[in-house]
Amino acid sequence: MTSTTAPTRQARLALTPNTSMAGLLDGAWWPYTRDLAAELPPLVEALRDRFGRVTRITANPAPWPVALRQVPVGGYAVHVGWFTDQAPDTMILLSYSLGRCDLLVIPPETEPSSAARLMTAASAPGNLHTTGTLMSEEHETGRLLREAGAGEDAWETDGGASPQPRPRPVAGARMIYLPRGRRR
Repeated sequence: MTSTTAPTRQARLALTPNTSMAGLLDGAWWPYTRDLAAELPPLVEALRDRFGRVTRITANPAPWPVALRQVPVGGYAVHVGWFTDQAPDTMILLSYSLGRCDLLVIPPETEPSSAARLMTAASAPGNLHTTGTLMSEEHETGRLLREAGAGEDAWETDGGASPQPRPRPVAGARMIYLPRGRRR
């Protein structure tokens, strides 16, 4: 009987620069699925150079359908601790040599544009936002973008644009046009 293994994908990961100010998060991870056994090995491998050999992780069990106690990663096991009081979008990875890595875990079903914004925000130097704050802010941003898109779609089907207000001149030595609502 021959064993076939699925090809491993590269981890979708954004980390803060090594020389940056310390923040609350070390970056963000966007797994492809909710299968921790398949997703954790590429993540651990991607973090090896920067954080050393990851030996333990902590996570909230809510986003992961199967709560494994250990995940085999390249010849050794990474121990998993499940904590319901930990934020569902947070994963903490611990290594022997270099301490810990706190990551925002972006749900696999997240739209690519939303995931890109989250990854950028979580890996910003000196980031002081928690994973819950980042996720709620992105939820609000996504809602506003959908509403703006719906308004634009309605505009396209209505047959035209509303007239754009012309900038009003400000009198002075030179005429400087300022957008409506801005006064000197």
